[in-house]
Amino acid sequence: MTDHGPQPVERQLPTEESRDLLALVRDLVQREIEPVAAEEEEAGRFPREVFRLLSASGLLALPYAEEFGGDQPYEVYLQVLEELAAARLTVGLGVSVHTLACHALAGFGSKEQQAEHLPGMLGGGLLGAYCLSEPSSGSDAASLRTRATRDGDTWTLEGTKAWITHGGVADFYTVLARTGGEGAHGITAFLVPGDAPGLSAAPPERKMGMKGSPTAQLHFDGVQVPDARRIGDEGQGFAIALSALDSGRLGIAACAIGVAQAALDEALAFTAGRRQFGRPIADFQGLRFMLADMATQIEAGRALYLAAARLRDAGLPFSRQAAMAKLFCTDAAMRVTVDAVQLLGGYGYTADFPAERYMREAKVLQIVEGTNQIQRMVIARHLAGPESR
Repeated sequence: MTDHGPQPVERQLPTEESRDLLALVRDLVQREIEPVAAEEEEAGRFPREVFRLLSASGLLALPYAEEFGGDQPYEVYLQVLEELAAARLTVGLGVSVHTLACHALAGFGSKEQQAEHLPGMLGGGLLGAYCLSEPSSGSDAASLRTRATRDGDTWTLEGTKAWITHGGVADFYTVLARTGGEGAHGITAFLVPGDAPGLSAAPPERKMGMKGSPTAQLHFDGVQVPDARRIGDEGQGFAIALSALDSGRLGIAACAIGVAQAALDEALAFTAGRRQFGRPIADFQGLRFMLADMATQIEAGRALYLAAARLRDAGLPFSRQAAMAKLFCTDAAMRVTVDAVQLLGGYGYTADFPAERYMREAKVLQIVEGTNQIQRMVIARHLAGPESR
């Protein structure tokens, strides 16, 4: 009889430092995240202390400049995300969203703004959120209606944002608001404190999965923001948002592979221990083929997101590859988690095993950071040009 069961993920990492970093992350995961993940998710508890620990450990600053505690290439940062998401998607996706929320200031803010805000955002225990979507503008983000009106050196924000991860618990929000006419060129980015007067959160959405991660509408009722918190030029906000989304899609791809890997590991462990007809069910060819297909999809997805990350690290265009990675990895996660439930049989349908949680969590990854239908449009536009009107 052959030896069955999950094997450690073999990673290609560029430096000894990055290998030590992944070892640190795995240790933190095993001590602080994995043991309570199922219980915390079932109870819908947000792991705020875990994010403070990640911040204190330098894990919220990884893809940013060395002066702010980072200086890791994206290919390393994404593999950290994968490890975190495999343990608990609420944490992995939360780190990805936080990185997205910091992107505007780190990439387009002035030196003075960066010096004032980035240390706290990246290593000072603060947690961020990203505010682009609205109740009437999701995929069509350029049609957003939240408006910022200027009076001297102060902007007043009015409107509602929707589907905000960390809505109501974040310490700061990167907010895209309309400052000019209709369309993409009338949008500006702002950094809004989480405790700003006039800012309130609706009760969190009741979701299929990721119950420990609050997703809520945010209401801006006369929220005043000094011009010193405007990021980039007036009208530059939509370009800033698109730049952040390219990188954010890679974060979602890495999280998806993390969830898929966790589901495969669960299926391998179960099928190795479950005996029917006198032998482990992992010995039956039909199940072995399912496991082989699951592993192949995971390896292909990991290779795809890492290839896109290496393009980004080299300063080369990567938008098309980021959309491809987000599309493929999240679709693969859905297939792998469905198969994991099937391999566990009736046990897979119960909350006593994590497979059903992985399946519920995988679904949202096909939706966030641009639905997979939008990813196909992005990819096709790169290949064949804009659609005819």
